[in-house]
Amino acid sequence: MRLIQFLMPLSGMLLLSIPFAIAAQTFSSHNTRFSLETVAGGLEHPWSLAFLPDGSMLVTERAGRLRVIKSGRLLPQAIEGLPSLAVSGQGGLLDVVLHPEFADNKTLFLSYAHRSSQGMTTRVARGIFEGERLKDVSTIFEALPRSNTSRHFGGRMAFDASGYLYISVGDRGEMDRAQDTRDDAGGVHRITLNGEPAPGNPGLDDPSINDTFFTWGNRNIQGMTLHPETGELWTHEHGPRGGDEINILSSGTNYGWPEITYGIGYSGLPITLHTEKEGMAQPLHYWDPSIAPSGMAFYTGSEFPQWQGSLFVGALKLRKLVRLEIENGQVMEEEDLLTSLNERIRDVRTGPDGSLWLLTDSSKGKVYRVVPAQ
Repeated sequence: MRLIQFLMPLSGMLLLSIPFAIAAQTFSSHNTRFSLETVAGGLEHPWSLAFLPDGSMLVTERAGRLRVIKSGRLLPQAIEGLPSLAVSGQGGLLDVVLHPEFADNKTLFLSYAHRSSQGMTTRVARGIFEGERLKDVSTIFEALPRSNTSRHFGGRMAFDASGYLYISVGDRGEMDRAQDTRDDAGGVHRITLNGEPAPGNPGLDDPSINDTFFTWGNRNIQGMTLHPETGELWTHEHGPRGGDEINILSSGTNYGWPEITYGIGYSGLPITLHTEKEGMAQPLHYWDPSIAPSGMAFYTGSEFPQWQGSLFVGALKLRKLVRLEIENGQVMEEEDLLTSLNERIRDVRTGPDGSLWLLTDSSKGKVYRVVPAQ
């Protein structure tokens, strides 16, 4: 059974007919023409988008607000009851994902930066969404130890077909932490809905590995999605100057940062002389120079038959949307889209209406919908 059938309850069968007040721009790719519709604007560094069963949408703002778009309109009042969080540097309110049975239990999950006297870290909380507020909010994951940097929180999340939650945690700008499997930084963690280590995690039988780890050696993952047919977890992560990577994650695998990389340091000096080492996975695909990837989605809608199965990646630094044609788990072609838009693309989602949805990262960020040109 295709995994997309499992995911349908997360977003509802179809978005309701929404009377969007839209300004549209038309663009071309090599195999289709499409329009970019502005659905909402004025968002402060929006980070993540989730589709609710009733046709409305949730949008996180890194500044610490959870917003609702309903009937094509951004509601002025932010959702109340969010957990205590810190807005500093790259940290703030990050991802939002819905419980696999959200339609019945109204439960959602938020990732965010949190500060205490010991420093900052990445946390995940769950809560029940009731109209204009969250209730019964509790922390189910906290990456330890904390540190005083405000970089590389990771924070991207996804559910698999078994209902386990994957959480990326960046290296926090302290690269060697990514190779320390007793340190939660620099990897992907897999937990149950209640925050327990997921069965089968590699650290459950190895005291040298923290028991929530799924992978490690990951610099700063900000894109995560399931392949709609295989169910494999695909991610991308920021490199330094060059070396942004796409990986298909496998339990207990070391992805090498900073022992191996195709990038160099921001100073222009090498981080390592190695691009490969025994026991460390090679990326499926990498970018040099860096595009600063964020957001990631396979296109599974019906609006663009030509894009079926394509992988879309947002780019912050190079301000574009990248379309990758995938065949047998390999990148066969790469196409740059929306280069003239000059916007930092933070998140990419396939909507239940068959459109592609984008968030732009700025102090006046926008929600865009990609639809076929008329």
